Amino acid sequence: MQFALLLSRAVRVSERAAVNGSGDRPEPSDRYKWIALSNTTLAVLLATLDASITIIAMPDIFRGIKLNPLVPGNSFYLLWMVLGYLVVSSVLIVSLGRLGDMVGRVRIYNLGFVIYTVASVFLTVDWLTGRAGATYLIVFRVFQGIGGACLMANSAAILTDAFPANQRGMALGINNIVGVSGMFVGLVLGGLLAPISWRMVFLISVPVGLFGTVWAYLKLRELSTPRRTRVDWPGNVTFALGLILIMISVTYGIRPYGHDATGWTSPRVIALLASGVVSLIAFVLIERRVVDPMFKLSLLRIRAFTFGTLSSFLAAIARGGLLFMLIIWLQGIWLPEHGVDFTQTPLRAGLFMLPLTIGMLVSGPTSGYLSDRFGARPFATGGMLAAAVSFGLLDLLPTDFSYPVFALVLAMNGISMGLFASPNRAAVMNSLPPGDRGAGGGMNQTFQNSAQVLSVGIFFSLMIAGLSSTLPHTLSAGLHAHGVSLANANRIGQTPPVAVLFAAFLGYNPIQNLAGPHVLATLSAHSRAIVTGRSFFPHLISDPFRAGLHEAFAFAIVACLVAAAASLLRGGIYHHDEGAATTVREREAVQLAPA
Repeated sequence: MQFALLLSRAVRVSERAAVNGSGDRPEPSDRYKWIALSNTTLAVLLATLDASITIIAMPDIFRGIKLNPLVPGNSFYLLWMVLGYLVVSSVLIVSLGRLGDMVGRVRIYNLGFVIYTVASVFLTVDWLTGRAGATYLIVFRVFQGIGGACLMANSAAILTDAFPANQRGMALGINNIVGVSGMFVGLVLGGLLAPISWRMVFLISVPVGLFGTVWAYLKLRELSTPRRTRVDWPGNVTFALGLILIMISVTYGIRPYGHDATGWTSPRVIALLASGVVSLIAFVLIERRVVDPMFKLSLLRIRAFTFGTLSSFLAAIARGGLLFMLIIWLQGIWLPEHGVDFTQTPLRAGLFMLPLTIGMLVSGPTSGYLSDRFGARPFATGGMLAAAVSFGLLDLLPTDFSYPVFALVLAMNGISMGLFASPNRAAVMNSLPPGDRGAGGGMNQTFQNSAQVLSVGIFFSLMIAGLSSTLPHTLSAGLHAHGVSLANANRIGQTPPVAVLFAAFLGYNPIQNLAGPHVLATLSAHSRAIVTGRSFFPHLISDPFRAGLHEAFAFAIVACLVAAAASLLRGGIYHHDEGAATTVREREAVQLAPA
């Protein structure tokens, strides 16, 4: 039986080599695969770290360019400083992955390092102030996002080319989890560097980017066989346009419109959403007819790829908004109530969320390694079920929680996400034909990045809906009780909930910013000290925030459960380059058979 399995496997390999010419493909050395892993992991860490490093550093950045982000007209700059990088990378990843399949994955990957590093240099030397300074930063954040997209679109394909099938789970697990944890490392790094100088938030990427660029050009080599095909311009344009329009609608949807707390009913948001959907429908129709499509719809016939990508999308939906909700919870309520000054809350929030990162770093590589032997389905499905439980536990915590309990639940969530992410990514990449790994990996990453942007819109909208019913009365009544005139208290109480969330999110003293110096000057010294103190705002917002948080966590639980169901439907172990799905027992028989 073992001899028959070995013979069958050898015949399949020789047949594939004869059919597609892969026999001419250079075999990676054992040393090279570790070079590829270390370089691509550095690249993914940089790319994901920069998606979050500005979040905590935002107050210092805006102070540095002399612009108040809480002024209603400036909210556009605030949102696009946070989301612009993610939007651009989401839009371009599929195209750049497809381009890597056409002209060489290493070539596009290396170019990404160059673009990323040059953009980081320009971000560091912004000499403008006000809205011009903010526009300058957003433009070069877009260029930085292009470089990050080049790196993320091709890193998984480069790793899949370099590692044998029975080690890809471990390699992609390390790469993927370091990338996911980079989002949380960026919070801490931004909080540490920004108080020294806001420019250091961007400068830190320059020497690391230069090192990675030189290392990549010297050491990485092309193991794939590029296939020169025509560029699908109609597909690229309609896909990019559709995603951009939908993501812009998200940024406007969480801003107030008229008397509504959110803008989802505004004609502009409806028009943007409708236009985006029409553009994506046109994209699908084009891809079904074009000879060399950018987005190979035929890949969706691969069961492991389709359900792996779907579960990845749903997991990112659940995880993406969590980051912002936890930051607001810590910065706006818990840390001030425990004696931390509002200006110190961003860094402290990043540090207090480290258990989440540690949990991911512990479970990710381990589950990736084990999935090479036992398959992705038990780990990915179990991880999503455990994540749903962890969201339920977070929902049960009181607003003024005990930190050790909070840290344990965060660690559980990180372990759960790590259990899912590494095996799932390895299973998706293993299911792809060698010639489509760039495009397929890009498709998977695009769904994941787009889900993070959509998740921010969904979570903020749910939170705003929860706040809008009770916050106006609570805020105005609390201020009036401490000496603010009824007219001013009612005016401040009508402040859009998103402005209150942004103030807490950025580490500003909310009442000090919402009331302003003129209103505060009318109060006695005692009343002024109370309303601008550390306890007044957290106490006021605690109950309304709890209502919004409940809605957000309920949504995350549902997303995790649906992701678990999708993961369960992925099927058994499947390695496309081995020609067929194999059971664990068959693989063990092949591995243990005598030479």
